[in-house]
Amino acid sequence: MEKSLATLDNGTTCSSWNYSGQRLATGSVDGTLSIFDSGDPASTSFKCTSKARVGESGVVKVVWIPPLFGDAVACIDGNGSLSLWEELAEDAQAVEWKHSKSFQSNSAKVLDVQFGVFRTILKMVVAYSDGQVKVYELSNPLELKNWQLQAEFQNLTDSVAKLAKASCFSASICWNPQRGDGQELSFVLGFNSDTPQLNSSKVWEFDLDHQRWVPVAELALPEDRKDQVFSVAWAPNIGRPYEVIAVATHKGIAIWHLGSNPDTDGRLSVERVALLSGYEAEVWQMEWDMSGMTLATTGTDGMVRLWQSNLNGIWHEQAAFEPTT
Repeated sequence: MEKSLATLDNGTTCSSWNYSGQRLATGSVDGTLSIFDSGDPASTSFKCTSKARVGESGVVKVVWIPPLFGDAVACIDGNGSLSLWEELAEDAQAVEWKHSKSFQSNSAKVLDVQFGVFRTILKMVVAYSDGQVKVYELSNPLELKNWQLQAEFQNLTDSVAKLAKASCFSASICWNPQRGDGQELSFVLGFNSDTPQLNSSKVWEFDLDHQRWVPVAELALPEDRKDQVFSVAWAPNIGRPYEVIAVATHKGIAIWHLGSNPDTDGRLSVERVALLSGYEAEVWQMEWDMSGMTLATTGTDGMVRLWQSNLNGIWHEQAAFEPTT
């Protein structure tokens, strides 16, 4: 039997669960950030406990910051501006959400932002509408206002190449959700742009020896490298000798296996093991379950689809349903 978890405001445009699944953040077309809490870990009912006004142009994306760094979220507004908000209590006053930091750009808009943690250091990767990628790191874990720009590059297989300013419509970033002790910090990034070289999804890894980000894999067949990417999702890894990454383009959802042992050039092996297609829809968002075995997707057809692989490694649509209002 279906049961409502929370009643969202009219005009809600985006949402994000925190890492424990006990808090929900939503953004609205009027620029409001809303926080929902269950109050009781055993409860499945969520109520709005706090609101903050992010801006006048609406909130198009909200992302929780990892819990090691407090209760905080990043918001992208309709103008492409990025701001950080954190839950604070000052001078014995009630707890409220307050603006912590804004990241300014002369002309480019922020398309996506995601966070990763490396050796207790918080990293933030931001993709911009001009094709630039910036990686920031938090210099003081107790102060969300102090960020340093660590790197800036473009999503190219040649990390030192430079292209003229591009026009990008959307971007999708996903960090490697689980790293072993021997793995370096890495993420996958794809663009939906008018510049073919930027579009294909690349896996970026931080080279500790040279202190720079380098592309270690490209998740696209030679004939598909110009395809615009709508969404990427890196699966949690529980005991697999390889990584699994999903990439959505207009041709469908490609499931990729990424090797763990680099070749002499530092590149990782890749293999496309499935192409999930057969429906007319552009995929907006993809999420893996905690086991990395089930992929949930949603897109322009308004349907939520669940995909799984059988024991023979054949991927198929496990279920499809249309959320009710």
